[in-house]
Amino acid sequence: MRISGINIPDNKQLAYGLTAVYGIGLSRSKALLSELKIAADSKPEDLSTDQENAVREKVEAFTIEGELKRSIASDIKRLKDIQSYRGSRHAKRLPLRGQRTKTNARTLKGAKKTMGSGRRKLEKT
Repeated sequence: MRISGINIPDNKQLAYGLTAVYGIGLSRSKALLSELKIAADSKPEDLSTDQENAVREKVEAFTIEGELKRSIASDIKRLKDIQSYRGSRHAKRLPLRGQRTKTNARTLKGAKKTMGSGRRKLEKT
């Protein structure tokens, strides 16, 4: 089964397979399948052609894949252009929603290299 250029894995349950499409998460896929009255635990290979087309139409009604990525990128660019606080945090690649940065957020700052107590004992002897 193929939706907007993405292959849905045939060996996974349909609710989990639909999450391969960027912009479709587990809750959205389960709601979509319940609306179409398709069992969430069914496999994509078990669907009829009509059911496949119905799922494809419902999924493509959402903003997904490239369009969603472009939308997110333009939103971030707008925040940077207006020089908002969130935009500056995006530019510095730091957390922007109030998370702690002293001990967390080690992606950009770099992870601390600590020497375990076991190694110290080996070096002393």
